[in-house]
Amino acid sequence: MIEWFTIVQVAIASVGGLLAVILGLAGKKPNDLVMGIAALVELLLIVQLVVAIAAPAFGNDATGDVLEFYIYLVSAVLLPIAGGFWALIERSRWSTVILGALCLAVAVMVYRMNAIWFVQVA
Repeated sequence: MIEWFTIVQVAIASVGGLLAVILGLAGKKPNDLVMGIAALVELLLIVQLVVAIAAPAFGNDATGDVLEFYIYLVSAVLLPIAGGFWALIERSRWSTVILGALCLAVAVMVYRMNAIWFVQVA
């Protein structure tokens, strides 16, 4: 994992999630902005997956449980996909709120993955 990239991911997912929750509570249905936020969060997670697979080959090993890290990562990758499909099927303001909540959940999961990778001692 790359620490600065993790900070960028958490910031984008947090700001995007808060924006989506606010838009949803204001009555907005899922639009290009909200779906774009979810897509950007997903893209960053896919890049994180590639980095996490390649990092041990370059000497950047996890200090915590690797299985726990990858379970978090795969789960986080699946969340925006599932939320995006649901938002496209049921186009209501609650879909926008759920997409925002999913982005906030991803931010927490990425923060936890950072702790597993850098802080814990196995």
